[in-house]
Amino acid sequence: MVTACVRQSHDFPIIVLSARSEEQHQVRALDSGANDYVTKPFREGELMARIRAALRRPVPALERREINVGSVRIDSTQRRVFVRGVEVTLTRTEFELLDVLARSADRVVTHRQLLRAVWGDEHLDEVQYLRVYIKLLRSKIEKNPARPSRILTSLGIGYRLVTREGD
Repeated sequence: MVTACVRQSHDFPIIVLSARSEEQHQVRALDSGANDYVTKPFREGELMARIRAALRRPVPALERREINVGSVRIDSTQRRVFVRGVEVTLTRTEFELLDVLARSADRVVTHRQLLRAVWGDEHLDEVQYLRVYIKLLRSKIEKNPARPSRILTSLGIGYRLVTREGD
């Protein structure tokens, strides 16, 4: 869906205008990142009010080019990662996954959110992708990958990149 692609790199309001009024289409659009969904026919006044409401929401700060999460520094512009000051080489997929986790540091990111952001809507049920890539990431950024203290698992829910490493 176009909305998901746009949402991956932009935070501006998205209002979907559609002739499809079925709930499943509305839910899909909103789950993909739309802020609002308006079905045709619509009244001009209502649409303008929805646009004004979307524009009143706080505008996020300019996208950060560098993210620091504890001893991990991510340079999004150059797609480079440093752990405790040492550069670590990541694949494109590993980088995308770490970047999504870092943007939500200390919060659980669900399996579906990670799969959507890194692999797209067509892979929302492929949780094994996450298991493989989280293991690879841990081997590159954890002090002891067998006892992770940086990327934590929330069983059945998702993963969390923590700011403070455990001892």
